[in-house]
Amino acid sequence: MALQCGIVGLPNVGKSTLFNCLSNAKAQAANFPFCTIEPNIGVITVPDPRLTKLAELVQPQKVQPNTIEIVDIAGLVKGASKGEGLGNQFLGNIRATSAIIHVLRCFDDDNVIHVDGSVDPIRDKEIIDTELQLKDLDAIIKRIQKVEKMAKTGSDKDAKKTFEVCTIVKAHLESGKSVRTAPISPEDREFIADLWLLTEKPVLYVCNVDEKSVVSGNSYVDKVREAVKEENAEVLVISAQIEAEIASLDSYEERQMFLEDLGLTESGVTKLIRAAYKLLNLATYFTAGVQEVRAWTITQGFTAPQAAGVIHSDFEKGFIRAEVIKYDDFVNLGSEAACKEAGKLGVEGKTYIVQDGDIMHFRFNV
Repeated sequence: MALQCGIVGLPNVGKSTLFNCLSNAKAQAANFPFCTIEPNIGVITVPDPRLTKLAELVQPQKVQPNTIEIVDIAGLVKGASKGEGLGNQFLGNIRATSAIIHVLRCFDDDNVIHVDGSVDPIRDKEIIDTELQLKDLDAIIKRIQKVEKMAKTGSDKDAKKTFEVCTIVKAHLESGKSVRTAPISPEDREFIADLWLLTEKPVLYVCNVDEKSVVSGNSYVDKVREAVKEENAEVLVISAQIEAEIASLDSYEERQMFLEDLGLTESGVTKLIRAAYKLLNLATYFTAGVQEVRAWTITQGFTAPQAAGVIHSDFEKGFIRAEVIKYDDFVNLGSEAACKEAGKLGVEGKTYIVQDGDIMHFRFNV
């Protein structure tokens, strides 16, 4: 599934260093602004211990994990909404993503210059928020101008509703708030969905800290948490420098020892990938056979035919039924055959909502 998270932030906050740790793609990480000019795209493997366990039980010829795409987008400056710096390019790149990973600098280091001369993650956040909000406000005003006449004559019900929703969103943006927190229902959001508003995208805040703050955070992180508490957004604490050091180690054992020395149970990158997967509203189901054990990415709430369509469109078109084993049952009993014997294989129809972790086999006819 071509779903992307875009990494955004002011220049020199650690975006490219973090991106390099996330993927095999190598964005230039340097101590000067705009070291990432074109968006770099990395395909990221999603860590899932369930897939490892299934592979141990089935012993397949091939194991295929889930992946998501992470895009490292050029740094933004004040005035981007009006084309300053790399503004138009930046905003165009972020519009194409499905969710935002917003990196904030939460460490002091005189050797790493800040584009605004001092460290202040709340100011940095507000700079980017303002530029995105201004761009969204421009789009909303244009839509209001387009539908206002039809809305007032009452000749078009959709135009009237669009006008009402846009009016609410306009006031919300003008108050300095993002569209994702606007007081409108999910149904009403459909009337502005085609605008692909930047501040409607779900967001994950990543506080880039120094080594001594990676376990419990610091005063900068506390300020970020306070600033975003009404956004229903997750805040992750990561040290991009530590992640770079972990990535440079050759073996899994070396990496684990390094983490233990720091008082960590897992890397920040692992936490970030899982959080990004959740941010995109994704879920996983598995297929498990001797040829391949594979994780498949679906959107939360997919029906069985929709999930089958992720494998091939013919599976969805000709869907007959799905045979479903719950992950815990498969692991506890050890095989598909044992699950069948124990009555733990369910047969589900077209209305079945796939659950995260389901092990599925589809019957279809084209």
